[in-house]
Amino acid sequence: MEIVIPKKPKILQVCAIDFTVDRLLKPLIKESMKQGYEVHNACTDTGLFAELEKDGLHMIDISIDRKISPLSNLKTIRAFVSLMRKEKYDIVHVHTPVAALLARVAAKMAGQKNVIYTAHGFYFHDEMSPSTYKVFYSIEKYAAKWTTDWLLLQSIEDYDLAVQDKFISLDKTLHLSNGVDIWNRFNVGKYSDLEDMRPKLGLISEDVVFTFIGRLVREKGIFELLQAFNILHKEYPEAKLVLIGGLLDSERDQESYQELQELLKSPGVHHLGFRNDIPELLITSDVFVLPSHREGLPRSIIEAMGMKLPIIASNIRGCREEVFPNENGFLFEKENVDELYDSMKKLVAEPQLRHEFSLKSREIVEESFDEQKVLAKQIKLFNKLTKEV
Repeated sequence: MEIVIPKKPKILQVCAIDFTVDRLLKPLIKESMKQGYEVHNACTDTGLFAELEKDGLHMIDISIDRKISPLSNLKTIRAFVSLMRKEKYDIVHVHTPVAALLARVAAKMAGQKNVIYTAHGFYFHDEMSPSTYKVFYSIEKYAAKWTTDWLLLQSIEDYDLAVQDKFISLDKTLHLSNGVDIWNRFNVGKYSDLEDMRPKLGLISEDVVFTFIGRLVREKGIFELLQAFNILHKEYPEAKLVLIGGLLDSERDQESYQELQELLKSPGVHHLGFRNDIPELLITSDVFVLPSHREGLPRSIIEAMGMKLPIIASNIRGCREEVFPNENGFLFEKENVDELYDSMKKLVAEPQLRHEFSLKSREIVEESFDEQKVLAKQIKLFNKLTKEV
C-alpha cells in the first residue's frame, strides 16, 4: 500500500525589499515553518538574499518599485500573477503599501484565495494635503474592499478607522498589534554578564545617553532631534546622543542625508550606523527617543520598552499607543523642537523619574507587545484558512 504524504500548506509572504523580511517578517516566517507551513518570500533583492537563504528562508526575487510607476508596476503584477498561478498558494500575505497593492491586484487576477493584508500603518496620514489624503485613503479602502479577504491592523487607530469606515466586513478585520521577543532578546535580565559597552562607544558611566534607532531621513524627525540635543548638550555636557541607523541606497531622501553630515559632527553625537546588536546597545542607554512625523506601530519603541527604557516620542498615531505621558515617558507635538528639548531636559535632570518610567515601560510591553501573542494570532488565522486547526 502506497503511503501518501500530505502536502504542506503553502504561504506566500510579500513585501517590497529583503530588509523588511530580515528585520520585520522573519519571526512570523520561521514560526509558520515550525508549524508545518511551506513559506515563500517574494520581494526585491537588495543584497540580503544570500544571508536569508542561509538562514533557511525560501526567497523569490521580484522587482518591486516602491512608488506608483505604471510601466514598472505592471511588470511586477505580471510577475506575481505568473508566480501565483505556478505555485497555487493556500495563502498570500502582503505587507508594505505598494508591494501589498500590486500583489493583491495580481492575486485577484490569478484567482488566488485567502489574501491577507497586514497594514503596518496606513499610507495616508495627517501630513498630506486633503486632496492627496483622499487619493491614498481611497486606494487603501477600495483595495481592501475588492482585493482583500482579511485585513490585519497593527495600530488600534487604523483598526478603529477601518471598522468605522467599513473597509472590509468586521468579522474579517483583526487588530493584530505588534511585538518583539521580550523574553529572550529584548530582556535586560538576559544580559547580566555582558561587558560594559560604554567605553567602546566613547561613553562613560556618568553620561546620560539618549538613543535613536531608525533611518536618517527627515520624516523620522532626525533634524529636530539634533537641534534639540545641541541645545541640551550645551546645558548638560553629560548628555550624549547615540544614533543607530543610516540610509539605504534605495531611499528617496539622499539630499537630506547630505545636509545631516555636518549636524552629525556635533559634540556629544555618536553615529554608529546600521547595527545588529540592538539589545546590547540599548543596555548602554538611559532614554529612547523617536521623533517621527508618522509611524505605523513602531517596533523600535517596543524594543526599547523591553529593555526598560523611558521613551520620548512624537504625539502621532502608533507612538501614542505605546507611550503614556508621565507613566513611561513623554509625548511631544511632532516637529516641535522646544517641546522635545523640554522632555529631554526633564529626563537628564531627574534620574528617579527615569527609573520610574523604565519600570512602567517593561510592565506595558509584557502586557501588550509580546511577540509570541502576535504570532499566535496570525498562526491561528493561517490554521483557520487552511483548515489545519
